[in-house]
Amino acid sequence: MKNIISDMDGVLYRGKELIPGAKEFVQRLIESNTNFLFLTNNSEQTPIDLVRKLESLGVKGLEEKHFITSAIATAKFLHSQNPGAKVYVVGGGGIVSELYKLGFSITDSDPDYVVVGKTKSFNYEMMKTAVRLINNGAQFIGTNPDIVDPSEQGLEPASGAILAALEISTGKKPYVVGKPNPLMMLIAKNQLGVHSKDTVMIGDRMDTDIIGGLEAGMDTILVLSGVSDRETVKQYPYRPTHVFADVGEIELEKL
Repeated sequence: MKNIISDMDGVLYRGKELIPGAKEFVQRLIESNTNFLFLTNNSEQTPIDLVRKLESLGVKGLEEKHFITSAIATAKFLHSQNPGAKVYVVGGGGIVSELYKLGFSITDSDPDYVVVGKTKSFNYEMMKTAVRLINNGAQFIGTNPDIVDPSEQGLEPASGAILAALEISTGKKPYVVGKPNPLMMLIAKNQLGVHSKDTVMIGDRMDTDIIGGLEAGMDTILVLSGVSDRETVKQYPYRPTHVFADVGEIELEKL
């Protein structure tokens, strides 16, 4: 049986709604002692937030060790580059929490980095400050490139939309840590202690999950419960190894 690295938004849930088959899929992972990790480009939430969210949706048995977010990956990347640096954050509590854990200071006074993730509190003042700091020499970092996220109301703007506004305003491109950057996959594989050839990446997006898994040397599964559909697949020169309607259709023993 292969190791599993799986996305969450659009795979297990959409906003506050559990996707059909997701609860049973997680139960099968736990009961079969499969080595697994849920990886999300969403930088707003911490692992304990995700544990509690899934518990509220009826999914039991998960622990903080079962999750890695783009916020965790971004904090680890910056720590490897410049420990103890100063950071200005455009983002939610998840990225702020992970940066504090690794000893970074959060400030708008001459920071070394401007780190940008999804936040529903994004406003003009925040944008103006970020543009000024980037233009003054702060390194421009994105937690993830997703332009939209699935929700129970449909698609909503995500981190990539904020990054695009700042890129247009500054003329500078961000270095983006999250999927499909192979760095995110490397951090996830290292956390699990596994090799690519023995691992499957599950996701709902051709442009992040599937290409990220492919470039990391993994088999890939596209589920049609989130952003990409069968017509979307035709727009790309690469293909997932398998396509399922949702995770409820995945038979772990056959991977």
